Amino acid sequence: SAHRGFGGVVPEVAARIHLETLVPLIDEALRRAGVEWADLDAVAVTRGPGLAGCLLVGLNTAKTLAFARGLPLVGVNHLEGHIYANWLVPEGATEEPPEPRFPLLCLIVSGAHSDLVLMRDHGDYLRLGRTRDDAAGEAFDKVARMLGLGYPGGPAIQAAAAHGDPTRYPLPRAWLPGTYDFSFSGLKTAVLRLLDSIGAPVPVADIAASFQDSVVDVLATKTAQAAREHGVAQVALAGGVAANVALRERVRQLVHVPVIVPPPRYCTDNGAMIASAGTYRFRAGERAGLDLDASPVLPLS
Repeated sequence: SAHRGFGGVVPEVAARIHLETLVPLIDEALRRAGVEWADLDAVAVTRGPGLAGCLLVGLNTAKTLAFARGLPLVGVNHLEGHIYANWLVPEGATEEPPEPRFPLLCLIVSGAHSDLVLMRDHGDYLRLGRTRDDAAGEAFDKVARMLGLGYPGGPAIQAAAAHGDPTRYPLPRAWLPGTYDFSFSGLKTAVLRLLDSIGAPVPVADIAASFQDSVVDVLATKTAQAAREHGVAQVALAGGVAANVALRERVRQLVHVPVIVPPPRYCTDNGAMIASAGTYRFRAGERAGLDLDASPVLPLS
């Protein structure tokens, strides 16, 4: 809500809010989980990629807690956290999700990332495709702002699209033949030009539906193609845009293997997903020193 008036995340504001709320949030998390510090085996922390100020607040807090409590420190890639949200145990669940089935293809779609990643084992990643400009979530935010739908754009576009005709405006798809890369900048520009040509009143629902269909079509089609080419056993969706119902449904329609998706509340950034990824790294014997540094452009590898 602190960023809504700006139409996007302001790095300095985000870092300040992290600094103000992180310690009380940790205390609240321990209270809700019903655990004490003595019950914990390690401290997992995001070391990148992300906004430098926010990463430093979290990393220094984690280092302090690990040192003060005598706990091992485990560094986690933010994108890896999104992937491992698929193996969180939802509140009220009676059993744990099945273990990952490798090789696994993961589509990571968020405000900053649109990546297709082949996961050959725990911690073994090969990036097949990436965004060349705007990520899918960024495009949702920008088009929602054009349509006057507010921020964040993903839920707003989805809600408006539910009442619209996705075939009314044949918006472009950037297929980028021969690659699994993505591009949504041209689509964003096409929406802007469409709005200029239509004038008032703006058919918001139809434009939202047409825009969403274009994004979903490219993401789902490329995911299905990569799944067939690499003979994967499973496909996973991850990141904030993975909460989009149309994307979930289209991927399940096109993909020939089981598709897993986290519950919507675990698609957006959260600490539980970092704990999930950190658990696998901790079990594998990984430990980080107190010299662990933040890396805003940390690759998934």
